[in-house]
Amino acid sequence: MEKPIGKITHFYSGLMVGIIELSGALKVGDTIKIKGANTDFEQTVDSMQVDHKDVQSAKKGDVIGIKVVEKVHEGNLVLLTK
Repeated sequence: MEKPIGKITHFYSGLMVGIIELSGALKVGDTIKIKGANTDFEQTVDSMQVDHKDVQSAKKGDVIGIKVVEKVHEGNLVLLTK
């Protein structure tokens, strides 16, 4: 079952890092799907950062950065797949 947990607000192409504004909780090890007009892929969250500090989990309202395996776009939906 897929549950929306946030959206992409920025993408740093040089670093391949997506910034996600969370509307739900997320933790390292979770599998997410990033979906948009030109984007549709799944990946495991290997690490995430809040304010440039590594964290194991984040909650609704947090803004996190994660390494992404493909290019993402502002407005892409982030879904929790597990």
